[in-house]
Amino acid sequence: MNITPPPLTPLHLGALHPVEQALTIVLAFGPFAVLGVVIAVRRRREAAEDAAEAEPAADPQRER
Repeated sequence: MNITPPPLTPLHLGALHPVEQALTIVLAFGPFAVLGVVIAVRRRREAAEDAAEAEPAADPQRER
C-alpha cells in the first residue's frame, strides 16, 4: 500500500506587482486614515459648536 501525500501549494507565489503592493497598502492603512479624518472633522465641528455656544447671543431686545 503506497500512500502519496497530496501536492502542496506554495505559500509564497513571488513578488507582488506594484499595483498589488499599492492595493495592499491602501487596504492595510486606508481604514485608519479614514478614521483619522472623521475624528478630525468631528472635533472641528464640536469645537465650532462650543465656541458658538460660548459667545453671547446678539439679542436685539437688549440693544434698545
